[in-house]
Amino acid sequence: MKYGFDKEKYLSIQSEHIKQRIAAFGDKLYMEFGGKLFDDFHAARVLPGFQPDSKLQMLMQLKDDLEIIIVISAVDIEKNKIRNDLGITYDMDVLRLRDEFLSRSLSVNSVVITHFNGQGSAEAYRKRLENMGIRVYYHYTIEGYPNNVALIDSEEGFGRNDYVETTKSLVVVTAPGPGSGKMAVCLSQLYQENRRGVKAGYAKFETFPVWNLSLSHPVNIAYEAATADLDDVNMIDPFHMDAYGETAVNYNRDVEIFPVMNALFEDIYGQSPYKSPTDMGVNMIGYCICDDEVCREASRQEIIRRYYTSLCKFAEGRCTENEVNKISLLMKRAKITTADRKCTVAAKERTDKSGLAAAAIELEDGTILTGETSPLLGPSSALLLNAIKHLAGIAHNIKLIPQTMIGPIQKTKVTYLHGHNPRLHTDEVLVALSMMSLMDETCQQALAQLPALAGAQVHSTVMLSEVDRKTFNKLGIGLTCDPVKKIKPKM
Repeated sequence: MKYGFDKEKYLSIQSEHIKQRIAAFGDKLYMEFGGKLFDDFHAARVLPGFQPDSKLQMLMQLKDDLEIIIVISAVDIEKNKIRNDLGITYDMDVLRLRDEFLSRSLSVNSVVITHFNGQGSAEAYRKRLENMGIRVYYHYTIEGYPNNVALIDSEEGFGRNDYVETTKSLVVVTAPGPGSGKMAVCLSQLYQENRRGVKAGYAKFETFPVWNLSLSHPVNIAYEAATADLDDVNMIDPFHMDAYGETAVNYNRDVEIFPVMNALFEDIYGQSPYKSPTDMGVNMIGYCICDDEVCREASRQEIIRRYYTSLCKFAEGRCTENEVNKISLLMKRAKITTADRKCTVAAKERTDKSGLAAAAIELEDGTILTGETSPLLGPSSALLLNAIKHLAGIAHNIKLIPQTMIGPIQKTKVTYLHGHNPRLHTDEVLVALSMMSLMDETCQQALAQLPALAGAQVHSTVMLSEVDRKTFNKLGIGLTCDPVKKIKPKM
């Protein structure tokens, strides 16, 4: 793997910069933590060398002075909002996050339920958490938020919210996803602390967009592609340009909210400590890119993957055409096409030649392998077997799983489970291969190659089942699919 990001430098300078920001305010810093704390796979893909839990590793260096508040919106509890990448509801993810933090010996202060307006589901959730020994606080809906500054900064606004008692100098405020109310919790706490004579400050930690990379840098374009469903737009921070005469990249929501933030800061402190939304940030990630071209290429590939994801979502009715068109325009900005994804080209060539559904994989060393559908295996299963045989040095013509084993599995799927597709999925292939490995050393050698597939790239000329998609994801393989349900074989 080619690295473009220096993780060790990041852990050092990022934690040091946060310490400096704490010192600038005196007693306490509330830090709004956007994005994912310990499973940031997007950052790991566009910044090779960054680990999905690098941000959590960084916070571990500050753990003696740190406590965490987890925020969830009562609205999200009410509608059972789901975190799409994990397939679990936000209320379940709060507990998952808490368990993960506690397993790292990090202090979790409490859970704050925001946008509370008497919802029964939120009250039931609070009781459930309190029965588990978790402190829970309510922050209420404020009419006219965030523009009604006079009401917000009053006893009927922030003053009405429960005060969260904290003891550490750094309070990280995080949430299962966007729109949870993290910023409002931070500002409410500033109001409450100020009333109690405590000097407390606010800072924002957002990994993307990277403020000291250009608008046209592929890392920043990849962020726009990742948030195409949110209509986020990267832009030059006009407040930063006016204050310092320097170009800095931010995104539309932070730029739009800054005048309101500034007014709130002035009401709370007497004057605002920040001249721009970029000033509020503490992100040092841009300083830790050690090979710019590696990160550029990784980001280009991420944009293409996002494009195919949106195409498949649109085909399934899970997104609008606007999302597809936005990412298509971003590809033009980045000067890339789907032909820049090597496995995509190889898979399409195999399908064009055979008339069958096909898949192709690009291994870490650049090797391209292909596979196609057959009466026994789907294209992804055939490809997976071809890949691990190649890595184990096993001849292509050797059959790892005998047809005598596949036949009974197919009968069970169709006859007893009433399935329509007799072909083995990737998980079924791996289970069969595991059984064979008990008596066949060749199968053992093939199975042992699965970890070597991490980082490989796959393209399928048909949309794969959820089972196959999850298998590739668990193996750390980047997958794209054409938005096609089925390919009719050539006559």
